Amino acid sequence: MSRQSADAGRTSRPAPRSNARTSRPAPRGNDQPEPVRFPVRTVIVLAVLAVTIFWWHGTPASVGATPGGVLVAVAELTGLIASVLVCAQLLLVARVPWFERSVGLDRLVSWHKSLGTTVILLIVGHVLGMIVGYQLIQGQTPWGSLVTLLHSIADLWWAVAGTVIFLAVGLSSARLLRRKLSYEWWYGIHFTIYAGVAMAFLHQVNAGVHFAGYPLAKAAWFVLYGATAWTILWYRVIQPIARHVTLGVRVAAVVEESVGTTSVWLKGRRLDTMSPRAGQFFLVRFLVPGHLLTSHPYSLSLVPTGEHLRFTVGALGDHSSAVRHLKAGTPVLLEGPFGRMTADRARSRHVLLVAGGAGIGPVRALAEDLVNSGHDVVVVHRAHSADRLALSSEFPDAPRLHYIPVAGRRRELGYDPLVPSALQRLVPDVRSRDVFVCGPPAMVDAVVASVRSLGVPRSAIHTEELSLA
Repeated sequence: MSRQSADAGRTSRPAPRSNARTSRPAPRGNDQPEPVRFPVRTVIVLAVLAVTIFWWHGTPASVGATPGGVLVAVAELTGLIASVLVCAQLLLVARVPWFERSVGLDRLVSWHKSLGTTVILLIVGHVLGMIVGYQLIQGQTPWGSLVTLLHSIADLWWAVAGTVIFLAVGLSSARLLRRKLSYEWWYGIHFTIYAGVAMAFLHQVNAGVHFAGYPLAKAAWFVLYGATAWTILWYRVIQPIARHVTLGVRVAAVVEESVGTTSVWLKGRRLDTMSPRAGQFFLVRFLVPGHLLTSHPYSLSLVPTGEHLRFTVGALGDHSSAVRHLKAGTPVLLEGPFGRMTADRARSRHVLLVAGGAGIGPVRALAEDLVNSGHDVVVVHRAHSADRLALSSEFPDAPRLHYIPVAGRRRELGYDPLVPSALQRLVPDVRSRDVFVCGPPAMVDAVVASVRSLGVPRSAIHTEELSLA
């Protein structure tokens, strides 16, 4: 799923049903140590090593007597490793708060995708290895070997169905097919992965040679899968529902900001207990038909308060285009907040914020937070036309805030405003500033390349791209 961002600036608009609104800076992070990055890769490697040792000790030496036996044994290993990596995949996106704060959800999602490719290859290797191995052992054709396996191994039909689901999920994430699928279809296909995991688990514990007759090994496998399932259930289902009951989050108002951009105001009780910060995003699920089955990532477009949150959404798909039809009072389920592109990442007192499209959202909130904390802020707002400069009125002239709207397509302007020379004309002291960029991936890449060529160190450039699909 592509990250939908909300809009940003400095002076708050009136909150719904109130004549005035005083913005309060989000909690600052400068007084807290930077979270230690969890050694995810090390843990995964150790888990794979542990399951390999488990396989080695459970595999009789006699299997090495024939090529078919060796192939079957290796296929069993690939199946075990795939199972461990599937659990790791699911845990990476289980929304564990301390884990996400340490690493960042964008990076966790990236690792999740990378592991997905590995898992699919291992599963395919497992299936082919078993078929060809038994073919060599029994002297059958590949088809005959498959038929024999289906009739002789318990719960193998469940494993076949699970394999089909895994392959369908993997194909749905392939770049070519993903472009043709709506997020809702992609999400629905991905949701079936839980059934695929359960089917594979049944096959392993009931028919796996390393589990049959080994109660301790079977118990360990139950613990692995049970802990994974409980973590997902707790952080992605129970906690969001409990939060909804406690906070009572509902839509307060829906405001059209510009062409293709809509703000959704939410109200609730003690929303500050979630500790939301400018620049962060939530996974938002509106509990009405058409929105109920999927949650989408939307960024805060205002420094949050204890009573209201605001998301400003660009119409980039079916879900985001439909938010303008939401009614006041619609209940909302929130997961989050997520994201580390917050004001405390700035190490300089001088900051450049560059926004494009729906990316004006976190920039609007960040600008307010940074100015309130004493930073000198320049905002460059890129849009295809002036009527798409959402929330431009929320960037008033101020001693510490300079707003630069850049509207028009490149052919209309006669130049590219994001190339190094043009960007330096807009912001002469760009080299001395921290740079935050939010917008479409192509725009983000262009800005990062430009400021890098102008001498901005990589450590001073802050981006966050989330694509769950």
